[in-house]
Amino acid sequence: MLQASPPKIENGLEQKTGAVIALLRRIAGDYAPVTFSNSFGAEDMVLTDLIFEHAPSIEIFTLDTGRLPEETYQLMHKVRQRYPLTMHTYSPRAEAIEQYVLKHGPNAFYESLELRKACCHLRKVEPLARALAGKKAWLTGMRRQQSQTRRELPLEEWDAEHGLQKFNPLLEWTHQDVWAYIRKFNVPYNALHDKGYPSIGCAPCTRAIAVGEDIRAGRWWWENEDEVGKECGLHEKKL
Repeated sequence: MLQASPPKIENGLEQKTGAVIALLRRIAGDYAPVTFSNSFGAEDMVLTDLIFEHAPSIEIFTLDTGRLPEETYQLMHKVRQRYPLTMHTYSPRAEAIEQYVLKHGPNAFYESLELRKACCHLRKVEPLARALAGKKAWLTGMRRQQSQTRRELPLEEWDAEHGLQKFNPLLEWTHQDVWAYIRKFNVPYNALHDKGYPSIGCAPCTRAIAVGEDIRAGRWWWENEDEVGKECGLHEKKL
């Protein structure tokens, strides 16, 4: 969540930014065609800005699940105005959503983990496969500090599920680093961050968090985090 007063820029942010720029340029040169998955969270907006300024050959795409918050759609419009780049959009297959709703109802994801995962698969995982087809590498805005399930993330790894290299350029960045960059370069961000939403997904599956709660506590809040990770399936490893 964005603080009312500007956070202090941590020592080393300039070095971290330089390292990300160098990494982006290396990826762009060694792995073309490469693409970046932008879900319009704060981290993804930092990477969007860095890619536009320093590695514009990297493609950018987003997954429009059809149930995103209005604030996310508003930010999409701002991004297209701010950055003259092509943003590829992938949506779920209409017939698959129709069958899910017909069989289970529009909000069946509240009823069980199985139905929630099925909804995520239709709206995110399957479109992601189409977005990554033919690419040699993809980038995400994930950070180790975000959750327990991400603490062991590597900077880069082979994504066997999709058959390409995967990079997490902001891996070691802190929450303060991200917001210091956004403020310094006046990067547009999702208005929900100012309302207590540090992590933003689909509207019915995301809520604001209370002071002291885990950064991803607002995602699928009705589920027991001791039993399931707060993930949608986009970044799960197949065993």
